[in-house]
Amino acid sequence: MKFSELGLNEAILRSVNEMSYDIATEIQQKSIPLILKNRDVLGNAQTGTGKTAAFALPILQLLSGKINSQSNRRNPKALIVTPTRELAIQIAENMVAYSKYTNIKTSVIYGGVKQTRQVNRIRQGVDILIATPGRLLDLVNQQIFSLSEVEYFVLDEADRMLDMGFIHDIKRMIKLLPKRRQNLFFSATMPKDILSLSKTILNNPIQVKADPPSSTAETLEQLKYYTDGTKKKDLLCYIIKNHKIDQALVFTRTKRRADNLCKFLNRSGFSAAAIHGNKSQNQRQLALSNFKEKKIKLLVATDIAARGIDISKLSFVINFDIPNISETYVHRIGRSGRAGEKGISISISEYEENQYIRNIEKLTNKRMELVKEHPYLQNA
Repeated sequence: MKFSELGLNEAILRSVNEMSYDIATEIQQKSIPLILKNRDVLGNAQTGTGKTAAFALPILQLLSGKINSQSNRRNPKALIVTPTRELAIQIAENMVAYSKYTNIKTSVIYGGVKQTRQVNRIRQGVDILIATPGRLLDLVNQQIFSLSEVEYFVLDEADRMLDMGFIHDIKRMIKLLPKRRQNLFFSATMPKDILSLSKTILNNPIQVKADPPSSTAETLEQLKYYTDGTKKKDLLCYIIKNHKIDQALVFTRTKRRADNLCKFLNRSGFSAAAIHGNKSQNQRQLALSNFKEKKIKLLVATDIAARGIDISKLSFVINFDIPNISETYVHRIGRSGRAGEKGISISISEYEENQYIRNIEKLTNKRMELVKEHPYLQNA
């Protein structure tokens, strides 16, 4: 189904067309018409399926006829809450692009940086606010703005939100919102605690699904290499050269390993930067922008980057460390093979991680292709 068939207005379709969007993804086809009818939606979709446009486009349309462009100071009419700074920034960038031909103002707030610039932008007027929970509650407590006029509330990556311990912040936030509002709740997985939370937020919702959360994109080729722990770094260099990798997102288990691997790669002649929770927001944004602009070849990340980094046409994702939680693998490799694009996932497994590989293959019901011919094979 094309975007032009979803009931979107000309201003939004014009920006969508300029971004080369044509065929809507499954979650977009299912969600957009419901949201336009003011229904609460419980969305179950893995990363990389186009969730942002699924809620952003109809919210823009619903708001476009209500905004008084002459108002200088506004409280937000739509609130989108997300767990990480990277995802908040990415959603805001998309929202600005989608609203190019409207008079709607978007602002984003997140922690880790001084609040002055964010506060100044809000005071210049905000219709749609994208926020991480901590900074949101902090600025509300300072009475910088109020949530009393929110008509549309989006909780994105809800499962990640709970994993990161934001449940109490979410409950505090809900109490500050008007009771009459439209709610959109998106999560890659739907465990019991997520469903329980959704019942406290949503009003007679319609549940929509796009691919089971255990699935991986059909356009994604999945490879596995077995090796010894002492050979992992050398094997990674071999893989980069052998596959002629122009750019790749490389995942490690810890912040320290990310930094150590990044140093090793730079010493080995590959341009690399690390992104994780101990980096300042400015450092993280610089690394991400340099990667997007292809100034660096490799972005080494912990799982904070598994959701919220949207890099168009990313061909390679490398699991330098295999995650012990199988669902994390699905989220990681979802950075590639997005929206029908082809991609390659490469997992480098040492002996202690081989069970994790088996668990992943059981969850996804798909065997990774074993690469046997390489000089760093695992010892028997």
